Amino acid sequence: MATTLRARPAPLLLTPTAEARIAELMAKAPVDAIGVKLSTPRRGCSGLAYSVDYVTEALPMDERIETPGGTLFVDGGSILYLIGSTMNWVEDDFTAGFVFNNPNAKGACGCGESFTV
Repeated sequence: MATTLRARPAPLLLTPTAEARIAELMAKAPVDAIGVKLSTPRRGCSGLAYSVDYVTEALPMDERIETPGGTLFVDGGSILYLIGSTMNWVEDDFTAGFVFNNPNAKGACGCGESFTV
């Protein structure tokens, strides 16, 4: 009996507006940038925050998500906090930024800057 491997699901989903924002970021990225990287450093009143920065090298444990406008890397140490999340880009009259719908988050601070798992 032959074993067929099913495709591995993406660790997080990106909305079309998030993909478009990654394309915009990569269009004006520093020359040595190979993509943008999502990580969850420890900070804020709830413990973890979302951080998106340019990246110049891929680390072996980073997850790699190819988008039409460029590569999104997800920090290997952060991936467990992000599995099943949706990443969106939202703009209104007063703010603009990536917004995350994270099923792993058990709580968040009042300002929305950080979360806990």
